[in-house]
Amino acid sequence: MTPRPVGLSGMTPPLPGWPSERPLAVSLSVMLEGWAEGSVPGIGPMGNPLKPGVRDLQALSWAAYGPKVGAWRLLDLLDRAGRKAVFYTSGVVAERYPELPAAIAGRGHVVAAHAWCQGTLPPYLSPEAERQDIIRCREVLTATAGTPPLGWLSPRCTPSGETSRLLARAGFKWHADMFDSDVPYRIETDEGALVGMPFTMEVNDMPLYVRYGNEPEAFPRTLARIIEGWERLGSPHVCIDITVHAHVFGRPYGAIAFLDALELAARSSQCWLTNHAELAAGMG
Repeated sequence: MTPRPVGLSGMTPPLPGWPSERPLAVSLSVMLEGWAEGSVPGIGPMGNPLKPGVRDLQALSWAAYGPKVGAWRLLDLLDRAGRKAVFYTSGVVAERYPELPAAIAGRGHVVAAHAWCQGTLPPYLSPEAERQDIIRCREVLTATAGTPPLGWLSPRCTPSGETSRLLARAGFKWHADMFDSDVPYRIETDEGALVGMPFTMEVNDMPLYVRYGNEPEAFPRTLARIIEGWERLGSPHVCIDITVHAHVFGRPYGAIAFLDALELAARSSQCWLTNHAELAAGMG
């Protein structure tokens, strides 16, 4: 079933708990991604890919920085800033580093699901294979974080036509592969309802820094542009994401840009610093 937004941005009232005087709901998300044995990241800091069939150890080492170092740095920075984020976590990361989801949850953040691994995209799977991938990810996150994950974001933010239904069946409460609305909305499936969570890419280290090659300062600068120009648009409420990948902006240069963005949003009278879990809970 195709999800339908409740209303247009200019017509939709804020969710319960959304401060009426702060039109920009700025969600904090950390992507904690992993690749299954035998696969490697499809994108990385080196511009020249290796020949087909050659294992790219540089790409694997680059990606492994996330759970080994980057996530811990981001946890410390969020704790010092007094902010809570959603950590979208690959099941394979939780399996290899079980202490990490436990620490994330233990510090009051939310562990959500990011599929089993980054190399498996839902559109390429049969419905049964996708169901098994969801169950496998849910089980390892539940075992390591201590509670079942309630939110889901697919690799590449790309679901299949069955993803929402399968997530509802598995007990998930929100699905963040949504790019068709400024505010959360209700998705109805024949397995139950869940929240369609809008996800924005404007303040995201992967496209800004890795894909398009901008300097890290483009990250807070883009957020500043949105905040400064917001009143000119005349739209009352919208969700914006501040998103970092633990293996990208978990590094010192990116972590500084992340801190700059956090401080910018905290200073703004227009921003409500929140996260997807809090927004989904507001939908009831």
